[in-house]
Amino acid sequence: MGEEPNDARPEPADRIPDGHAPNHQNQNQNQDRSPAPPDPRVAPVPEAPPWAPVPPADRTPETPGSPGAPTTPPAQPPATPTLAFGPPSQAPGQDAGQQPGQTSGQPSGQGSGQPSGHQPGQAPGQPFGQATGQPSGHQPAQASGHQPGQAPEQASGQVPGQTPGHQPGQAPGQPFGQASGHAPGQPPDDPSGAVPVGAGVAAASGYGFPQPGPATAPGYGPPPGYGPPGYGPPGYGPPPPAQPPGPANPAQAAAIALLNLSGLGLGYVLLRQWIGAALCWLATAALLVVALPADVDGVPVGVLVGYGVLLLAAAADGFRRGLRATLRTGAAVRRLALPLALVLLAVPAGGSLAYGAAREEAREEALLARLTVADERVKSGQGLLFDRAEPLYRLALATYQELGTKHAGSRAGKLVPARLDAYYAQLSAPYDKKDYCKAVAPLKHLRGLPGTVDKDLLGTRPAKTDEPLAESLYGCGTAALGVQTAEPPAEKSLNELLDTFPQSPQATRVEPAVREAIKTRSAAVDGGAVPCGTVVELRALRSSVDALPDATFAGASRETAAAVEKGDFACGTSQFRSKEFDDAATTMTQFAKDYPNSPKAAHARSIAIAAEIADEEPEAGKSLPPAKAPGGARMVMVVSNDGPGSVELLYTGPTTGKITLNACATCTKYPSSVFLDPKKIKACTGPASKYPKATLLLPAGNYHFLQKRAGTGTSTVGDTKISKTKIEPNYSYTNCLYVTSGF
Repeated sequence: MGEEPNDARPEPADRIPDGHAPNHQNQNQNQDRSPAPPDPRVAPVPEAPPWAPVPPADRTPETPGSPGAPTTPPAQPPATPTLAFGPPSQAPGQDAGQQPGQTSGQPSGQGSGQPSGHQPGQAPGQPFGQATGQPSGHQPAQASGHQPGQAPEQASGQVPGQTPGHQPGQAPGQPFGQASGHAPGQPPDDPSGAVPVGAGVAAASGYGFPQPGPATAPGYGPPPGYGPPGYGPPGYGPPPPAQPPGPANPAQAAAIALLNLSGLGLGYVLLRQWIGAALCWLATAALLVVALPADVDGVPVGVLVGYGVLLLAAAADGFRRGLRATLRTGAAVRRLALPLALVLLAVPAGGSLAYGAAREEAREEALLARLTVADERVKSGQGLLFDRAEPLYRLALATYQELGTKHAGSRAGKLVPARLDAYYAQLSAPYDKKDYCKAVAPLKHLRGLPGTVDKDLLGTRPAKTDEPLAESLYGCGTAALGVQTAEPPAEKSLNELLDTFPQSPQATRVEPAVREAIKTRSAAVDGGAVPCGTVVELRALRSSVDALPDATFAGASRETAAAVEKGDFACGTSQFRSKEFDDAATTMTQFAKDYPNSPKAAHARSIAIAAEIADEEPEAGKSLPPAKAPGGARMVMVVSNDGPGSVELLYTGPTTGKITLNACATCTKYPSSVFLDPKKIKACTGPASKYPKATLLLPAGNYHFLQKRAGTGTSTVGDTKISKTKIEPNYSYTNCLYVTSGF
């Protein structure tokens, strides 16, 4: 069998079975550890699967030492012990597919005795692609299953004397493709010819990437999975080990943590941790949705706390991940990461400031809106009675106070003093118009504000209402003197003035004003055209004066009483003269009751009697009865009652009066008829003692009589009868009073 030239490069120490590196390894241990360049002496071999058989040679394999067998080439120069995967590059001038040291025309892929991968017929369990330093002798069969010129006993692919499962010279359990310590034809003690992985035709066809070649004959090649771990077709064997973590880099970790702390997730972006970055983006977007647009209440505390915890967690996680991470970015980006992180911290800080400013503006707008609502409430109270507008005013004041005290520095709070000035001006408007009674309530409200509104906010405004309020109370009270329907009555306003401002100029003017009112109305009673109206005012005035303090207004009270008495009598006489006999009778009757000790009481009673008679007989009211009866002779008139029930006889003439006759127990009504002459009725013809009698002494003159009989079983209350009689001097008269039945 022939032998391939030994063009293998030195193999790393960890790939040499006995663990000893070549001598030149110590000399090159500081050299570059990058893969060695391809050996120009080794021709590239087309890729083929590792399990593909070596193409059969065109000649009988030469045995070692036979003529024509290549000798051991000189030792290769020292090379860095590096695993070389893939076919070596083609040497210049070498034909494609030609093995190093192979003569032109020699079939490509013919082994030199060193197997390329697992040969067909190799015993199971023998390491795939293991070199023994000598040919295995197992070549692909050519028609008959063995190579031409090969001994029959070698057709099975086993060298004579070789045990199945390993190559000659290979220690049991030695990795396949690793020499037993020397290359073929190399002395055992010479390590310079150690065959590295991938060197030579055998290495090129059995190691590295799959190489193209002739298709494997049916039934040839090992099943998938044979060979040591890491070798074989792509996809088989364990994955490559993970890259070990780099050294700790606190600056890098801090930069990534700060980038995450900005809320933008840029630290995760730098680490290519897209899930973490997405979580940061979602959290920031959710915060913006909740926070915007900015309002007075701001973001709920729970949302802020949750977002802050999330940012701190992202920063801590970014620090942990970035401490030993290897960033796949340029050096310039890594240098700028920490400054950029510090700069980006301004994003949440600036966002907080901007949100705070927006929230403050929203707060200012809300406060201004509340101020506007309060102004509208004050304005809506114009034209209303204060009692109806006061609730609106109270609400507006509550808003003014809150804005002026709790938000004094706001734009709305700074406008509160001007609003209070306008408030005072609006409520003082009735006083400016001299509508004193209407001004009292709002002025009292303004003066009492220090009890409900902050005194510092009000300043001196309440004190300025004292003078207007005192003037309004005086004006309202004096205007109500003598007004029966005044509201409030005069005594209420005047008493409040005297109690609230006792030392004020207005308080000292109350008594003169009251006396002047009495005097004026008393004069109106004497010569006025409507004394009855004046007497009503006098009565109201008397009621007001009686309610004022006695110590000050006792004299005024007496004057008022006298004026009222005079007014009542004047009213009755005025009514009598005006033919208002019924009213005159009522007025004079009441006068006599109210003032029984008055010198005018008797005259009032006479006027009342005359008015009652005149009400039935107007002729009786042609003139007022005299205050005093005339002197001279008086004629006797005896009046008898010849009828059932008592009877009242009223008379008026030169003198006026009335008498009452008791009922006649045995008297009855006299029948009458339209055909019966009343003169033929014989009344009072019985014994004189039978009839109740009364005697009148009347001056001479014409008299009008009105008999008013009380009700009985046979008569009706109010039965009246008018009669007229002339009394002449030197005569006596009788007058019989009877009742007819009307049938």
